[in-house]
Amino acid sequence: QVQLVESGGGLVQAGGSLRLSCAASGRTFSSSAMGWFRQAPGKEREFVARISSSGHNTYYADSVKGRFPISRDNAKNTVYLQMNSLKPEDTAVYYCKARVGVQDYWGQGTQVTVSS
Repeated sequence: QVQLVESGGGLVQAGGSLRLSCAASGRTFSSSAMGWFRQAPGKEREFVARISSSGHNTYYADSVKGRFPISRDNAKNTVYLQMNSLKPEDTAVYYCKARVGVQDYWGQGTQVTVSS
């Protein structure tokens, strides 16, 4: 069983920055690929970024590439999403996901609101 807790969301003006954190419980974190997704009101949940278990490989949605670097600290069982140059269209609930084997675990989400 893996539990994920996101934090760091909030209200920010366009052009600003936020850093999201996702703290994971369990001993499998360092062997798990981790990802961030988001869901805006009335829209489906979409992929934002993913990082391999080692942290050596990262993948991004085109909409955030160059703005939202993802990173992880396996010693702290935490994955981060640094969000820069935020836009109003980035407003959403952001979710952390862990893939352990063939099973996915999700956090409860953290709200990010970007005002224009």
